Amino acid sequence: MDVVDQVTRSRMMSSIRGKNTQPELRVRRFLHAHGYRFRLHRKDLPGNPDIVLPKLMTCIFVHGCFWHRHPGCRYSTFPSTHTEFWGEKFRKNVERDVRQQAELKAMGWTVLIVWECELKAEGEILSNLLSRLDVIGEKCPRSLTKAQLDPSI
Repeated sequence: MDVVDQVTRSRMMSSIRGKNTQPELRVRRFLHAHGYRFRLHRKDLPGNPDIVLPKLMTCIFVHGCFWHRHPGCRYSTFPSTHTEFWGEKFRKNVERDVRQQAELKAMGWTVLIVWECELKAEGEILSNLLSRLDVIGEKCPRSLTKAQLDPSI
């Protein structure tokens, strides 16, 4: 049984943000402070990635552990009410994530996932992210044309 009434629960759920969340803003501030320039929520890419680094052909998704079902995470809990609804919702979320990541990879993009819980130990995960971007940067040609970055041109 839910501890709040249906109207209160509905108001609470509708206030949950889909983009520009605190974890996403933290990653964006970190990247910007380290000299990375990026685009946000590109609608022309599968999944509208949270952060896109076009020069590195890299998409970063900042996932909430609850909504995207971070395996083994203590924040990836399962609600005790409306279990059929939540089970279906979570299954579709995970399937969509897998499909969108596969589409991006097929287009030549590197996909990185930052989990919300990992940002709680901020220094380590962001340092790892920076290291991965440095490696990607070394592999990425420095003089890509706009047509190479965006094949739709």
